[in-house]
Amino acid sequence: MTADIESVVIGAGAVGLAVARALAEAGHEVMVLEQHALIGSETSSRNSEVIHAGIYYPPGSLRATLCVRGKELLYRFCAENDVGHARCGKLLVATHESQLPKLAAIKATAEKNGVGDLEEIGADAARALEPELACAAALLSPSTGIIDSHGFMLALQGHVEARDGSVVLRCPVERIERTGAGLYRLATGGEAPGAVTCRNLVVAAGLHASGLARTLSLGGGYSVPETYYAKGQYYALSGSSPFRRHIYPMPDGAWLGLHATVDIGGRCKFGPDIEWIPEIDYGFEPGKLAQFLAFIRSYYPGLDASRLHPDYTGIRPKLYREGEPVPDFAIHGPERHDLPGLVALYGIESPGLTASLAIGEMVAGMLARRRPQRRASEL
Repeated sequence: MTADIESVVIGAGAVGLAVARALAEAGHEVMVLEQHALIGSETSSRNSEVIHAGIYYPPGSLRATLCVRGKELLYRFCAENDVGHARCGKLLVATHESQLPKLAAIKATAEKNGVGDLEEIGADAARALEPELACAAALLSPSTGIIDSHGFMLALQGHVEARDGSVVLRCPVERIERTGAGLYRLATGGEAPGAVTCRNLVVAAGLHASGLARTLSLGGGYSVPETYYAKGQYYALSGSSPFRRHIYPMPDGAWLGLHATVDIGGRCKFGPDIEWIPEIDYGFEPGKLAQFLAFIRSYYPGLDASRLHPDYTGIRPKLYREGEPVPDFAIHGPERHDLPGLVALYGIESPGLTASLAIGEMVAGMLARRRPQRRASEL
């Protein structure tokens, strides 16, 4: 039995499109299936759009290695494809002296990850860079940046289509089956329900990856990781930005705190906070503003609350519950589930946007071109 198409990627977010581009460049015939009417409609368009340096993540982890490699690839890709971006830098701040040991520990972790450009600066030097900032000390990260995430995804889509790949919108995948011929059959809904078969399948469905993977019969004791939802909301600041660089407080576990980011247009916003939710819900809760104010004023005491207004919310796919240890990215290939040609990605949250091109490289390597199996009757 011949597959309808060689390789299918489910999900047209930044990671799915980066994987599709890498596969197309490796010579695969590629199709991306996306349930929404626009690419990048969920996690990829509801984040801070920061190009991360690779500072926080455990040395040797996928988060660390893919972020550092991805940052390099992303800056190069943006320059070569006229994608809006800026290497604006970031200040990671200790707001009181009790946080100084933690600041030093973060710098040590960053150096183990290959991030050697962090500079320790005192309060006066930090204020010289950002006069509105209040802190006891800071780390200056010159390789942190900002990106136009939608422009990036449009460029990725263009690369896929230039190599005769396709991105099919409004095409939700409802079920995955494994056929007797060793292919994957995807039952699709939406405006044109039907089915498509492929030899290679990448599940890059973000918030929906776990549920979708469970529709496939997986043996051998393999268990699909559970995905939990953590919502964060952002407030934008009207008028001119008080900062030229991103300002990050000390992280709290995997949460990077209510940071201030400056986008491509120079607009400043604050967020995200974190709220664990049982189901997808993008509703904004203005009543949480008081909690925002206290946190932001710890490093920006001059904040005028009347300039803040609700902006948007985003939901991050987490592989752990509130209070549990933070696991690494889960990128499961045949060595985990024993199904040839299948790669499933779970819990790809921050720094997923920064790491996306490196994730694409990794997945393409896991799906190196293999010849179709021939049945005995054909030999």
